[in-house]
Order: sequence, then C-alpha cells, then structure tokens
Amino acid sequence: MEPAPAKAKPQGRLLVSTPLDAKDELEERLERCVGIIQSLTNGLSEREANDALTANVCKGQQQHEEVCLGLFTLVLIEPTQAQRCYRDLTLVNRDGMNVVLVKINQILMEKFLKLQDVPRTQLVWLVRELVKSGVIGADGVVMTLLKQIAGGDISTKNLWLAESILDILLEQKEWVLKSGMLIAMSVYTYLRLIVDHGAPNLLPLRQKEVDFCISMLREKFMECLIIGRDLVRLLQNVARIPEMEQLWRDLLHNPQVLSPQFTGVLQLLTARTSRKFLACRLTPDMETKLLFMTSRVRFGQQKRYQDWFQRQYLSTAESQSLRCDLIRYICGVVHPSNEVLSSDILPRWAIIGWLLTTCTSNVAASNAKLALFYDWLFFNPEKDSIMNIEPAILVMHHSMKPHPAITATLLDFMCRIIPHFFPPLESQVRQGVFNSLTFIMEKRVLAHLAPLFDNPKLDRELRSMLRERFPEFCSSPSPPTEVKMEEAVSLEMDNHVLDKEEGCYDNTEAAFSDDEEEVNNKGKKREFRFHPIKEAVMEEPADITPWLDQLDDTMKEKVLQLQKSSDTETQCEVMQEIVDLILEEDFDTEQMSALASCLAELFKDHFRGDVLPEEITEENLVTMQEDNSGFSVLLDMLAELYQKQPKIGYHLLYYLKASKLANGKMMLYESFAQATALGDLHTCLMMDMKACQEDDVRLLCYLTPSIYSEFPDETLRSGELLNMIVAVIDSTQLQELMCHVMMGNLVMFRKDSVLNILIQSLDWETFEQYSTWQLFLAHSIPLETIIPILQHLKYKEHPEALSCLLLQLRREKPSEEMVKMVLSRPCHPEDQFTTSILRHWASKYDDTLGEHIKAQLIKNNNQPRKRQSLRSSSSKLAQLTLEQILEHMDNLRLSLINTKNNFFTQTPILQALQHVQASCDEAHKMRFSDLFALAEEYEDSQSKPPKSRRKAPASSPRSRKGVAPPTNNEEESASSSASEEEDSKPKAPKRKRKGSSAVGSDSD
Repeated sequence: MEPAPAKAKPQGRLLVSTPLDAKDELEERLERCVGIIQSLTNGLSEREANDALTANVCKGQQQHEEVCLGLFTLVLIEPTQAQRCYRDLTLVNRDGMNVVLVKINQILMEKFLKLQDVPRTQLVWLVRELVKSGVIGADGVVMTLLKQIAGGDISTKNLWLAESILDILLEQKEWVLKSGMLIAMSVYTYLRLIVDHGAPNLLPLRQKEVDFCISMLREKFMECLIIGRDLVRLLQNVARIPEMEQLWRDLLHNPQVLSPQFTGVLQLLTARTSRKFLACRLTPDMETKLLFMTSRVRFGQQKRYQDWFQRQYLSTAESQSLRCDLIRYICGVVHPSNEVLSSDILPRWAIIGWLLTTCTSNVAASNAKLALFYDWLFFNPEKDSIMNIEPAILVMHHSMKPHPAITATLLDFMCRIIPHFFPPLESQVRQGVFNSLTFIMEKRVLAHLAPLFDNPKLDRELRSMLRERFPEFCSSPSPPTEVKMEEAVSLEMDNHVLDKEEGCYDNTEAAFSDDEEEVNNKGKKREFRFHPIKEAVMEEPADITPWLDQLDDTMKEKVLQLQKSSDTETQCEVMQEIVDLILEEDFDTEQMSALASCLAELFKDHFRGDVLPEEITEENLVTMQEDNSGFSVLLDMLAELYQKQPKIGYHLLYYLKASKLANGKMMLYESFAQATALGDLHTCLMMDMKACQEDDVRLLCYLTPSIYSEFPDETLRSGELLNMIVAVIDSTQLQELMCHVMMGNLVMFRKDSVLNILIQSLDWETFEQYSTWQLFLAHSIPLETIIPILQHLKYKEHPEALSCLLLQLRREKPSEEMVKMVLSRPCHPEDQFTTSILRHWASKYDDTLGEHIKAQLIKNNNQPRKRQSLRSSSSKLAQLTLEQILEHMDNLRLSLINTKNNFFTQTPILQALQHVQASCDEAHKMRFSDLFALAEEYEDSQSKPPKSRRKAPASSPRSRKGVAPPTNNEEESASSSASEEEDSKPKAPKRKRKGSSAVGSDSD
C-alpha cells in the first residue's frame, strides 16, 4: 500500500521531483491557480470562459493575481493551449503583465534548473511572445534569461537556450535597440559565449553570434561602451575570427568609424566594468554556491566544497573558460567588510589561488592571470577600488611559502604584461601597475613589497626583472603613509593562513560591495561613495519615439519642442505649457503614462550628477489649493513619473525644502506619497530617503532636519531612517547634525521610542553605533529613560553601547533605578562595567550610593528565596538576585584595596551586610566571608567601646576562596566554629566570645 502515495508526489508537471522531495510551495500555488481557471471555465465556450475570467478578475487584486498565474501556468504545462491562454492573459490582465513578469523572474532565479523540459521550452516561448507584444519590463526578463546561459558548457540544453534567446534578439531587433542596457548585456554575453562554440558542429551557432555582436557593436557602439574595460578583454579573445578581426582593427586604429564620440581604446580601458556585467556571466546557481563558499565556509574546511564545485562546473575541457568569469566576479563583485577580512572565513585570494592551480590548459591559465590583473593595468586610485586589485597581491603574498611557483608565475606575468599588453599604451600600463602597487601600500594591504619582490625563493632572473621594472618597491620598506578609511581594506592574515595547505585558497565573507567608484558623466568622482550603477557613460540624445504616438497632437508638439530646447529657461517655459495642457478639462488621462515616459527620458540627465530641483511641475503643485481638481491631476502625473524615475521622490523633497515658493508646504509630499502606487507615506518616504542615501549624502543631511520635523510619526517610531543616515555620514556631517540638534532644529529621538531605537542599533556597525549615541547625547533626554538597555548589553558583543553608557553614567549622580540596573548586570571576570562605575560613584557620591545599595540588599534579602542563582545575561533586570549584588560588592571591595576610600566603613553598607548575613545560608557566608567580616567587625564595634575604629576597612585578611586566620589569634577558633553553625539571630549572647579585637565577632 505504500507505493501509491509515493507515486502521487511527483505528479507535478512543472518541476522535476523525486518521491522523497517535499511538494514545492511555488508549484503548489500555481497548480491551485490552474484549478481556479478550470473551475471557472469548465463546460463553457471560449466567449463565455473569457467573460467568466474577466468578471472574476474584477472582484479584486487576489482574484486578478490567481487568474493571471493560472493562465501563465497553463501556458507552461499545456503547449497545445498556450496560444489561447496567452491571448486570454493579455485580455484579462490589468497591470501590464507585472504579475507574470515577477513570477517569470522568480522561476528563472530560483527554479530554472528544476523545470521539466516542456515548461522550460514553453517559458522561452512565452518570453518571445512578451517581447513581440512589447510588454514593458520584458527586457528585464530577457536579461535574467541571458544569465541562465552557462559559460564553459556545451551541453544540448545550454546550447538550445543560447540559440533560442539569440533568435528572439535577432527577430525583434528593433525592440532590442530601444534598451541600451539590453544591448550591452546581450553583446557582453554572446561575445563571451563565442569562445565556447568553436567546435565544427557549433560553427553555425557561432556565426549567428558573431553576426549579432558585430551588428550591435557597429550600430550601437556607444550603448556597448558602458561595458567598460572588460569589453576589450572579450573582444581580444575573439579577435582572430575573420569577421571580428576588422572590428578589432577599427577599435584600435580607427575608432571614429565606430562612433564619432569614441576617442580610442584607452577610453574603454580606463572605465571600470560595472558589477552588473561581471555577475551576468555566472548562473544564479553558480553565484549562490560561490557566495556560500565565500561567506559560510571556514578557512581550512573548504576542500569538499571546492571539489563539489569543480565536479559540477569545472570538470570538462570546455569549462576552462569559466575560470576567467569566476575570477572577474570575485575581484569585482565580492567585496568583503573589514570584519570578515579579519575573521577565519575563506578569503578571496584562496579561491582564486585554487582556480589558478586547477587550470589544465596554458591558454586558460594565461587568460585567468589576465582576468586577475586586468584592473591593475589602467588602475586609477581616484576612480577604481582597492578591492579589485587586492586579491592578486594577496595570492602572490600568501602563496610564497606553500606554493612559490604560483607566486613566481604571477610576478613574471605582471612584469611581462606591461610591454606586451598593447605596445602603444605601454607607458599607461606601466603607470597603472605602479599606481596599483603604490595604492596597495598606502592602504596597508601589505606593509611593504620588498619581501615579495626580492625573495630568495624566486629565481635570479625574475628577481632581476622585478628590480629593473619596480626599483621603488624592491629596497627598504616604504615610508609610512596615511591610511584612508574610505573603503574596506583587506588585512594581512599571516596569523592564520600561511601554514594552511593547498585547499586553503580562501575567500572572505561574500558581500556585494557598494559601487563606490562609479563616476558621473563629467568624469569627476562624487563625494558620496555609494553610487548606483550608471546606465550610460557617454550621452546619446533621448529616444522618446516609442511613446510619442500615444500622445495627442498638441501634447506631442510640446514634447518635441521640449526635446529640441537646450537651455533650462526655455525648457521651463515649455514645461509650463505642458502643465497647462494637463490642467485643461479635456486632458485625456490615458496618455498620462506615455507622457510620463517621455518626460522621464528627456530629463534623465537631471537625475545624474548634482541634484537639481524637479521641473516646474512641482512649482505648480505648491501654488494650487488641495481642493482644486488640477491638484489631483498633477499628483497623478507625478505618480506616473515616479514609476518611471524613482529619484523624483527625493527631488520633490529637495524642492519643497529649498524653494521659497514651497515654503511651509512640505506636507504636499504626503499627498504625493498617497498618490503613488505605494500609497503609503512611510514606505514611500523610506524608499526615497534610501535612494537619496545611495546618490547624494550631502543632500540626505540637508533634508534630515525637515524630514524629522515634518514627518515625526514616520521617522521617530523606528530606527530605519536613522540607520540610513549614520551608515553613510562622515565625522563632519555628524558634527553638523549634532549642532542642528543642539540648536533645536532637529529632533531625532523622543522619549517613547528612543529605547527601542537604541536597542535596534546594537546590530549596526561600530561607527554607526557611535554616531547614534553621539546624536542621542546631543538631545536632552534623561539617561534614566534608556538605562533599561543595560539588560540587552553583553560585554563582548556590545562594547560601543557599553562604553558610551559608562561615560554618561560617570557624569550622573546615581539614582536608585540606575544602581539597580547596574547591579543587575551578570558578573563575569572580564566584564568590568559594573565595578568601574560603582568605584567611580563610591569616590564621588559615597553616601548616596551607600543608601541605594543598602536598599537593594535589604529588598532582595527580604524576598522569598527558593534558591537564588546568578541569572544569565538574557534575564530581565527585575530578576536582580542577592547573589549578584554580593558578587558586585565583593568586586568593588577588591578594587578599593590599597586605596584610601572609606566606602565600606559607612554605616548603611555595614548594616545591610549584617542584615543579609543574619539570614543567608552557609554557602554564601563562606563565599562572601571577606565581605561579611566587615559586618562582624561593625557589630563588635557597636557592643564594645570604640578604640581604633578601623584600619583597613575595605579589605579583610581572609581570602575569597576560603577562610584565612583573622588578625587576632584568639578569634581563630571562633571564626572556624561560627562558619559551621546554623543561621541564628544576630547578637545572640551564646555566640559571643571574649576578646577585645574590633574585628572579632563571628555573629551572623
């Protein structure tokens, strides 16, 4: 009876599964949607079925999504019904196919390898149909599909996918030419794939790829220019193909033929390739596996993962070419933080070393070395990142001891590439390598290079060549230079990497670095380092033809006039006329989306480089009353623009803040947020501030006071915006924000939420936490408001918060609540927080502290004790235990030994200790015997005439571990016998012993 359910499991027609696999959630959901379609259309004619689907879609968003996904799934699993289902989908869809596009992307990124053959074929068919229909967003799906073509793989399925997508691009060439990024991405992909398709049986496919790439490069070279220097690397690999040879010659010797704006190959080589392109040549599965190795696998434990990766992707002769893609990805995309660099996570250089050592072809090895050093050749410290050149130097440095041959071959390659890469540019290549080595020393990646360049393990000829090429780096260590903290800098890891074996070729925690070196189109580095990837380096005239036909004649005329005008004043006048047309009663709102696309394209330059106020559209907004019908029309127009160009959000905030006309109208932004597709002020505001943070930190700081004052409910209730700010500001901007707080222009915390925000900040980076505490301390919020945060702080995990709290508590007079919270911290030999603040208070506010400690001791002593034990660090502060207090008191006593502090001579402290001693058990009496000795001495002093009150009150001659002999010999027997007796009332006469010493009483 068992086989039946086992057989039932893999019934799904979408994904490949085995009887042991759990049912895939996505597949289950899509099957449910198919069931809904079938229940709605069973037994109906085509017209009736279409009416039923349309009626169901109108019921709400959920029904719309279910119908669309049901039809989408039928397209994938029922090829015979695909045409009809796609037609129905286009008829009933109400969101521009967005639901379908999102689901296709999800399947491509997460499930493509598990798709059965029929759904895989149908998915490509569907993408072709979407492209034919000109669906907005289809270019993004095509780019995701391109990513699924694996490099170094000539299996049947992979070849079919490469040819199928190429056919779509060739069939729909006019559509392709409308998207600059798709042109660049497809050229980058197929230039790379041409190398894999050299076998005789693959020549027809290769010819199609060659023709496509040449066509795109000839017709749209400036769009391809955004690829950057890696375009030259890919072209170099295919330059011997006859058709490519002429293009290669033109690139080197006749650049104007390709584009009048192209000045020569140096223009390409000095532009760093965006990580978008470097990442597109790894399939999602490869990327996931590689990121796992570089973020989860510990150094020394990576061999099994490397073996698995090699079996999966690097085991065939064709896969040799994939190594270059992997090395470029690791250098350009995987940029770990300093924290990871100093941990025991597999570092990048070790992965690269492993890839180099497993090369079995000389050509592949040479190309892999070029991929490793490629960013060195034209390195510019102003534009390029240290993280791109760091792996190469560390591979050489760390391989010197275990694998000197690797170091030697890389050093030899570095020397020989200078004159041989491109002889006319030899001086530029030499300068690039020199810049790289200088920057490596500046950033302290290596302290100096002499041990590497002049190492006895290298042969004499190589050392001689290094001395000749790089005399500056072969002598004494370079002088110390200022270490800039702008970028994550790799740290030397000699302490735990040099002695590892071959499998040790490591990689630090993988994290996508911010594209900190992207430059604006003026060639000048922006002040803020975290820039979005630019889609164009050299500007082409805006192409708005796809949308012009959707506009009426009057509007089309104005838009064309706007396109032709070059000066801002004329543009503003034309824009005003367009706005007037929008405000006319007969304006057709159907053309609003097309108009928004035109405006977004025409004004795209305004969203690069320096921030400018948004067009006059916003000026009209602020001059209107909210009950005016034109107000809502303009809001709808802005919302459409926002969909096309998300940066409009923070430009609007800037305009409302900076314009005199908009003074006091900041709340218009709330109306704008509600008019957008997001429909929510908080979500919209956070997204816009995030976009602003990524583009321009100075603007973020400029907007901060207004944002906090105008939208307190959205900004003060959580730490989301605060984290954005402290993540990117520098010390100068921090000081400016503190001044705003001090002057009353900015409130970033309020009493009801400050504690939660500070608790959230405990997971942030060190500088972010310190900045947060500085901003908090600039406010006049009582410290007692946030003192409960102490219960969340662990001494090893939260040193930033503890140090800030310690300094602030130092300035406060202790209150009962403060003392309670401080005493509630768990005791640990390495955690000195409680002892240090108690000692400070004991020297400055001894009377106050004594009274508060007495209160806590008596209060906790009077509570019923089943069995008090020291709570863990996660316990609540209300669970303060007597044992904790006594342990902290004993630590304080020890810290005051050999000082003149009289804290433990105070009557309240001694009375409290006496009170506790009277009722505690023998284990506590033994453990805190030194502490209770003070109470015993106090008791004797109360019953005897005072003679020499106390000589060393803060300490006792006993040790903490056991009971040592007291100072008076007569009391030795009393001490030992008293420690063995049961608890009894204090001052019991039978427990008294004759003796005159002031230290002598053993009374409980």
